[in-house]
Amino acid sequence: MQDADQGTPEGLDGEGLRIGIVQARFNAPLTAALANACRAELMALGVAEKHIELVLVPGALEVPVVLQAMARRDEFDALVALGCIIRGETYHFELVANESGAGVTRVSLDHGVPIANAILTVENEAQAWARAEDKGRDAARVAVEMANLLEDIT
Repeated sequence: MQDADQGTPEGLDGEGLRIGIVQARFNAPLTAALANACRAELMALGVAEKHIELVLVPGALEVPVVLQAMARRDEFDALVALGCIIRGETYHFELVANESGAGVTRVSLDHGVPIANAILTVENEAQAWARAEDKGRDAARVAVEMANLLEDIT
């Protein structure tokens, strides 16, 4: 049954799952809020704290390579990408947003591991703060749902 508010299945069960999280340090207070919300939600869904591995990287462009290294270890049921890219006055925003997103998707498809992409792409810091906790929780739910789904269909 679907939850009417979030469109997610009721009864998400993270028990026994191993989840890897890669968090960009750039815009650290925002990415820490994402990570804290994600970890709290994972544990609320039954993922044991000892089965959550968090790795910090400099920025969003470095997230995919660490996701790839974690995926190669074949120890995780799902991965989570966390970061925050705030639009500036140059084209750099588009470059970082596009390339980090493409890299996350490529790692997921190449390794067959679900990756919840919660790299925020926003116009300003206020938008990022308005989204950080919800997106962190959403990423946890997506990771658990997709790990369970892939287990069910494979």
